[in-house]
Amino acid sequence: MSNAAREFSVVIEQDREGYYVASVPELRGCHSQAKSLDKLMVRIKEAIELCLEEQHDLARGSKFIGVQRVMVKA
Repeated sequence: MSNAAREFSVVIEQDREGYYVASVPELRGCHSQAKSLDKLMVRIKEAIELCLEEQHDLARGSKFIGVQRVMVKA
């Protein structure tokens, strides 16, 4: 793996039990969870490093654009 620093967008949500859940849209299957945001950031960095080791060619193809909220009648 290259020593060059790379930056990734991380989406963070909080589930019903209070856990913070992070995912990286640019890396398929890259996610983690923790009870605190500080611990979550440590864990998602570790997850990104592991995903890059496994998906090094796949991590270059997409670019995260943003999140949009959409309202629908249920």
